[in-house]
Amino acid sequence: MQRRHTDSAFEAELSELCERLVLMAERAAVMVETSVSALVARDTIQARQTLALDARVNRDELELDEMCLLLLAKRQPMASDLRLIAVVLKLVTDIERIADLAKNVAERVLDLNAEPPVREMEDVAQMCALVLEIYRESIAAFATLDVAKARTVIERDDEIDEAYHTLFRSMLLQMVSDAATVERGIHVQSVVKYLERIGDHATNLAEHVIFVAEGLDVRHRGLASQEGGSDGQ
Repeated sequence: MQRRHTDSAFEAELSELCERLVLMAERAAVMVETSVSALVARDTIQARQTLALDARVNRDELELDEMCLLLLAKRQPMASDLRLIAVVLKLVTDIERIADLAKNVAERVLDLNAEPPVREMEDVAQMCALVLEIYRESIAAFATLDVAKARTVIERDDEIDEAYHTLFRSMLLQMVSDAATVERGIHVQSVVKYLERIGDHATNLAEHVIFVAEGLDVRHRGLASQEGGSDGQ
């Protein structure tokens, strides 16, 4: 993240904060990736490894919260610096929830591995690839405060929603036609719902990038309302 600050020590602390957030976000992305890989491969060992990664993300959450609170108390930041720290506090929560959702996927793997294979796994993997691509784009947008990239992430949320509804309906039809698939169908529906929620959190991250960069709160608003409006740096 490129920023200029008159206090070099404070600037270094802000840079470290942002770098730590990006590392936490990437750990959560790895959890999503490995949980779905375990799902597709029916790999119980990999699923359990994913569950174990959650503890590191939880530690990240606590450590980043403490860093933010110390900066607020010690530096008493104003304007864009205060905005950045406030946003990091919110993003830490979003990222921790993404890790929890990946953990939920891994738990579903353990259930599904006790059932016959599901033919929709390839479609689930494609949805995961889309979610990961958009989530990592949101991380990159934060790392560089790239507003254009952040807006692209927000626009692409509809792609995730469409993939979710398509897979949910497909599993529902299968369960209606074959009662033997109901239990595993419910598990797959849960997985795609978790992925859809990860997409929502990625969108939250992108919305906060716009807030940090421009001072413009675009939550709960259409993209048309994003034009204009900046309080400067």
